[in-house]
Amino acid sequence: MKNSTFLLTSLFLLFVGCKTAADKADVATPESLGISSQAILNFIEAAEKERKDELHSFVLLRHGQIAAQGWWNPYNPDTPQQLFSLSKSFTSTAIGIAQAEGLLNINDKVISFFPDETPKEPSDNLNAMRIRDLLTMTTGHNDDATDRMMQDTTGWLKGFLSLPVEHKPGTHFVYNSAATYMLSAIIQKKSGKTLFDYLTPRLFEPMGIEHASWETSPAGINIGGWGLKVRTADIARLGQLYLQKGMWEGKQLVPAAWVEDATKKQTSNGSNPDSDWEQGYGYQFWRCRHDLYRGDGAFGQYCIVFPKQDAVLAITSGTNDMGAIMNLVWDHLLPAMSEQPVAENTNAFTALQKKLGDLNLSIIKGTAVSPHIETMSNHAYTLQQNPDGFASITFDLKPDAPVITFSMPDKSFTIPVGNGALKTGTYIVPFVGETPVASSGAWISPDTLLFRTYFYETPLYFTHKVAFNKNDITIFRTGNLEFGPLTRVEMKGTLK
Repeated sequence: MKNSTFLLTSLFLLFVGCKTAADKADVATPESLGISSQAILNFIEAAEKERKDELHSFVLLRHGQIAAQGWWNPYNPDTPQQLFSLSKSFTSTAIGIAQAEGLLNINDKVISFFPDETPKEPSDNLNAMRIRDLLTMTTGHNDDATDRMMQDTTGWLKGFLSLPVEHKPGTHFVYNSAATYMLSAIIQKKSGKTLFDYLTPRLFEPMGIEHASWETSPAGINIGGWGLKVRTADIARLGQLYLQKGMWEGKQLVPAAWVEDATKKQTSNGSNPDSDWEQGYGYQFWRCRHDLYRGDGAFGQYCIVFPKQDAVLAITSGTNDMGAIMNLVWDHLLPAMSEQPVAENTNAFTALQKKLGDLNLSIIKGTAVSPHIETMSNHAYTLQQNPDGFASITFDLKPDAPVITFSMPDKSFTIPVGNGALKTGTYIVPFVGETPVASSGAWISPDTLLFRTYFYETPLYFTHKVAFNKNDITIFRTGNLEFGPLTRVEMKGTLK
């Protein structure tokens, strides 16, 4: 629902409470905030059992304080995460601020901002399309316009405005990241600044959101619908801002009326009472079951706001079943939130803190050596044509510090592979650039090397199984996420 071909590239791009609550050292006990340590521990253990290696981080706020937070190594508090469509909720926030500043009104017609990109004879439906319709994903397109917009050689703006608008705007919901791109373009058109630069003094700096970045289109317009990277605590800050009706440290950053309108049901998106994607859609926010709301992004990036419980939950993860992660929240955390403090439980609190201090994603286990290591090591294998454009691969398999070198026609890079532990390095993604990774590996048979690489600014990891056979190798690579042709790749190589 949230995928587009462009996400195949942007997957790799590097890409609480009030400010004092997110940063303060004296974190309150969960019990003092009305939620048991045992319930949080049960949530973590259930996630690790039922959704193994999918949860990457979480920050749980209650009454503006941190009840619990954790990062599964190699994910960490300081590394910004690729948000995918959770970016949309930040874009919506910018529209709310811009309307308060008088730059626009959400009833303004979309084509009024782009006279040079609008067809000479716009259709009635295109002419009727408003900012409001972009916000609510009711542009009138029969299908998501994103891929078609991006493939237009005249530019994304003209690409969007040239598409047929089959329905009267405001009457037909279809999830449409192109609509959010147009919101970003409108902000840039009216303010003279990119969406990111517009939000920096108005939102990011006042809230202590640092080291953020936002991907841009070929025209230099922030994508809007995806491409933002921030830390997990920054996701929680956005949720707390909305929980506080746009107020932050005594200053109204976002109009309270906007918060109310953006997070309530503005349009219907289905009628299944058991689906968290059919509870209604606001202004780039989803309604949830249990009278909650959220922003979310592909593969499990969440900002969940619990208005009645006075709580916020930020999660980053890598999952193909986003509903399953939310069900864990509804099953373990939501029912455990009490209006009053609950009895302190020293044993459960101690167990929770120990668990939070020892969160790790799986590493590859096995022997560090192979009896054939001398014949396999320090030789370059020429690879057949493959999706990554790798020309060759070389294995330096010394037991104490093995490394693997990937070579392309114009560059190469080397990543260390830890045995029984993760080793960090830098991976070069074709057409994208460098991204930090953490890898582990082991010999699972005398002729078979297995190694896994976490791209820890994204939800993705790759597992490579390398089978050596005399002068040939076969590499089977699998990804943890369903990403079309990137998910399962076979590469063959021959000793030079």
